[in-house]
Amino acid sequence: MRRRDPARALLDAGYAGAVVTTESALLYCLRAGLVPDLTVSVDPHADRIVRWFGDPNLSEDSLRLDDYFSRQDQDAAFADEMKANREILALIDRYGPRLKIALATSASEAVARRVHDAGMDIYWWNPMLDDPDETGSVTAQLEAENGLPSVNAGGNVGAAAWMMASEVLGKVDVALTGVDFSYYDGTPYRNTQYWREAVDLVGEDNLDSIFIRIFNPHVGEWFFTDPAYMWYRECLLAMIADSECQTSNCTEGGILFGNNICFEPLREFLARHTSVREATVAR
Repeated sequence: MRRRDPARALLDAGYAGAVVTTESALLYCLRAGLVPDLTVSVDPHADRIVRWFGDPNLSEDSLRLDDYFSRQDQDAAFADEMKANREILALIDRYGPRLKIALATSASEAVARRVHDAGMDIYWWNPMLDDPDETGSVTAQLEAENGLPSVNAGGNVGAAAWMMASEVLGKVDVALTGVDFSYYDGTPYRNTQYWREAVDLVGEDNLDSIFIRIFNPHVGEWFFTDPAYMWYRECLLAMIADSECQTSNCTEGGILFGNNICFEPLREFLARHTSVREATVAR
């Protein structure tokens, strides 16, 4: 996504609602001086997700083995990965006791240890793996073993954050920022999240066959996505359609638009909700 600054917009508007963020946006929020009311994390990757909280064990050797962050169109803050990691470690240690996190039981041991050591207030939950009402349900078995509630996370942390805002916190208005599920047309395939998996699937010469191009009429631009993010999009749109809350996508780009969702600039949402505590922004 082309960089926008929703945190600054919230602060300048004196926004009074709750702020729910993904773990990947936590550094951005804290750098801007915005302390979210809730952070959400669900991805089980053993090594990568802890980096959003600062990885105490990160080394130059480990960076050479995994280019996941360096090859993507990430925040410029990650250009020097070791320097960025030191900054994140310091920020999370500083703000940790003020942070609440909805942490999925699928989280890696490294993530669980890091957020615990930082003093974050942890709210554990199970990601819904199947229908808990079906015979032999893995989700039902997991609930019986740990006694924790299960939440439909929609397959990704952005949808999980929306679910926490709308259905768990019970907000009647939810605005999404940074939820694009796509890339601007012209972005090199190598800079997309699942590039390596796509190459393994069809080969580098056949990538055009699996990427999907979609025109966003609200902003008059083309975007492209892969099958994984297309599925995330369809799941979240279905979840939104089944919800009683009003959802606005204030990302100002991307492919998350359709029935039952309002596509509008963040400034318009804030003009209506600056003094309304029921509104929630998830990023």
